This record gives sequence, C-alpha cells and structure tokens, in this order.
Amino acid sequence: MGKVRVGVVGLGIMGRVHTRAYKSHPDAEVVAVCDIDKTKAEAFAREFSVEKVYTDFRKMAEDPELEAVSVTTPDFLHKDPVIAFVEAGKDVLCEKPLATSVSDAEAMVNAAKKAGVKLMVAFHNRWSPPYALLKSRVDAGELGEPIYAYVRLCDTIYVPTKMLNWASKSSVIWFLGSHIVDLVRWIFEKEAVKVYCVKGERVLKNMGVNTEDFFHYIVEFEDGVVASFENSWVLPETMPSIVDFVSRFIFTGGCVYIDTHHHQAMRVYTSEKSEKPDLFGGPFEIHGRLTGFNIRTVWHFIDCIIDDKQPLSTGEDGLAVTRIIEAALKSALEGRPISLV
Repeated sequence: MGKVRVGVVGLGIMGRVHTRAYKSHPDAEVVAVCDIDKTKAEAFAREFSVEKVYTDFRKMAEDPELEAVSVTTPDFLHKDPVIAFVEAGKDVLCEKPLATSVSDAEAMVNAAKKAGVKLMVAFHNRWSPPYALLKSRVDAGELGEPIYAYVRLCDTIYVPTKMLNWASKSSVIWFLGSHIVDLVRWIFEKEAVKVYCVKGERVLKNMGVNTEDFFHYIVEFEDGVVASFENSWVLPETMPSIVDFVSRFIFTGGCVYIDTHHHQAMRVYTSEKSEKPDLFGGPFEIHGRLTGFNIRTVWHFIDCIIDDKQPLSTGEDGLAVTRIIEAALKSALEGRPISLV
C-alpha cells in the first residue's frame, strides 16, 4: 500500500505534536488539517506544507482522500469529531482522555465497532521507556503479583493559567489523571472495582480559573490491589520542570520506583533559570531524527493501519479510564466511595 493519508483536527499543542510525528513517518502523509480558527488553520497548513484546510470537521470527514485522522481538540470536545470520522470510515487516533463522560465514551466506542474501523487512544506514557520496561518485566513474571501503587502526576500553575485557555472547561483529573489511571490499569492488568476521591478548590478559582486545584483518589482494583493517585495544577512556576511525575509500584517479588522529571541525568543552568529537561516525551531531535514517546505513540497508530493490527491502547481502554475518573468525580462530590461493579 501507499502512504497512509492522514488529517489532524485541533491545531493546538498536541495537534502540532501529531503533525510533526506524521510528517516524520516514512509511510504517512498529512493531507488535511482542521481548526475552527481559519487564520490559525491556514498558517498551520503553510508551516507544514499541507494542501487542504478545513474549519468544519464534518466537511473534512467527507473528504474521500482521508484514511485516518488524529483528533487533538480539547478534552471535552472529542466525541463529535471522533464519531463523524469513524462513521465516515476513517481510522481515528484520539488524544486522551477519550471522553469526559461515560456516555460519550460509550457512544464513540460503539460507533467505531459498528463502522469496523480502528479507534486508538493516545495514552502516550505506554511508550515512555521506564513504563514500557516496567510492563515488560511484569509480563515476564520477574516482579510477581501486584500489591499496590502510588502515582503522582502534577503540573505547575502555568498550565491552567497560561498554557490552556480552556482549563475552566476541564480539570486536572481529566488532563493528567487519565494518563496515570491508564498506566496502572495497563501495568497491573486489573479492573477497578471501587473509587474514593477528595478534591481541593481555592487557588485557581480565586484567580478566575473555574476548576479544581487538586485531586487525591484511591482506586481498589480486582484481587485487593490498590492504587493511590495524586493530580495537581497549583505547583509553583519556579519548579525546575513544568511536570512532577513520580510513581511507586509494589509487587510480591519486588518494587519499581520511577521518576521521569526529577532525574539527575541532565540539568541546565542559565542566567535566568535552572531546568531539568524532558528526556522521554519530546518531541525532540537526536542526530536529525525526531523522537520521544509522543512521537512513538503516533507512529504506532500508522503501523497498526499498515499492518492491520489492534492498537496497544484501544477505545475500550479509553472507556475504562473514563469510567474510573467519572466515578472519582462523583466520589469527590458526594463524599463517599463509589462502586464500579
């Protein structure tokens, strides 16, 4: 087959990442981009030498040349474009979270099944080297059975106040929690049965950003396995990295500690700031080649289309994560544990 002809919907930060990834894949060709901001879409198309520009994803879905699409719109705007594209027979890579409600996620998964197309969710950390290596060791039986985990993924306050202009329409548990809930579910290969969550609301709302500061939640999985999660959007901007990501996985035969951002591998000091660069996610170039686990995620999607295989992270995985987070939000609101069975 020839190159897979792809499009990208939503031309923000992740839209740019996906486009760069496709442009670097030898078997992919970006033939169309879409954004509601026409000026932005046209400038983006010029920058990446893309011929077709759309401002309406429904019109884009009618394009017979398109074979696959990345949906990189904000968290709460995934459902309609995903359904439009799968119903048009396109394979879809959707940024995480799949959806911010179980009903939306179910509709998306069912539409993809009915259409017989691939629906992949971009849970990028499955391609992060430390977590991919942990998963391989777990699958090889080197660590025994899972007992519990602690995972913290937080951002500095820069993200909800300056980076995202739609933070008030989502929350840190969707934006970051979806990453780590998926990681634990994937690594432990257990389904959630109960969730208890608390949240804090003070700093951001006082700044005019109508969203929560943090969430702490405990998820009980099958066989008594437990995971504790923490997500925050209020760390100070003076942190050496925009992201604070630490995890501990405990098994009957050992434990694994992962710290991808407070590493000692590389520190950069200038007259203005100190920094610990992201050495895993990217995208960044090494000897002229684009790399990073964000790139590898998108490449995997193209490879699955070419080889006609199931993606590593499916729509069903996205639905499972949405179920857990929706239950966590209900728990935080009602002040009680929520059963998932």
